[in-house]
Amino acid sequence: MRHLMYGRWALVELLTNCLPEQFSLNGLKDDMNMVSPLMQPITRWPFYAFLGGAMFCLLASSTCHLLTCHSQRLSYIMLRIDYAGIAALIATSFYPPVYYSFMCNPFFCYLYLGFITLMGIATIVFSLLPFFQKSEFRKYRASLFFLMGFSGVAPIIHKLILHKHQPEALQTTGYEILMGVLYGLGAAIYVTRIPERWMPGKFDIAGHSHQLFHILVVAGAYTHYHDGLIYLRWRDSQGC
Repeated sequence: MRHLMYGRWALVELLTNCLPEQFSLNGLKDDMNMVSPLMQPITRWPFYAFLGGAMFCLLASSTCHLLTCHSQRLSYIMLRIDYAGIAALIATSFYPPVYYSFMCNPFFCYLYLGFITLMGIATIVFSLLPFFQKSEFRKYRASLFFLMGFSGVAPIIHKLILHKHQPEALQTTGYEILMGVLYGLGAAIYVTRIPERWMPGKFDIAGHSHQLFHILVVAGAYTHYHDGLIYLRWRDSQGC
């Protein structure tokens, strides 16, 4: 039992190492000395879910690019894992803003979380269908992921109405708009194949649309990471 408890504590400490100092275990202990003894740090699982989704997406994409040239069969499998990773990233990106915005309103919290989770699962299942891999469905693939991300407008507007007097609501919304712009721009470049469509053959090695798409996805995920830190600071200090 002692080893089991120690293992669980070590896992929690390991997970918190990905956070800045003010959100680490030591930082939380220092913060606890400055707030009411009854105030406890909020749960971190939505933030960790987002980090897990982002890491799965980038790992799946890297593996796909590494192994897709092996054979037609392996390429068939890896492309599906790649699309599943994109859907996982989009779905888990909703978890921190939705949970921390509506943690004091359980009905809307679980309504939004349930909707985006089901939509993410449906997108993954649809992406696994063989006919979806054809080149003529390229625009539809991008549109499906775009619509999935665009569904986040509803909880963002709801958050601004519910917390209109909280400065953190405006700060997080700014990050979320920037994240949406980065993801949307990446999807647009991916679909239109810019810039190689303007100068064929000039961007075969570097600078083509797929590379720009990945850069913008990483930038969007990094923006959302900082967005999640604001949520943690806000809810740790104020709770409900």
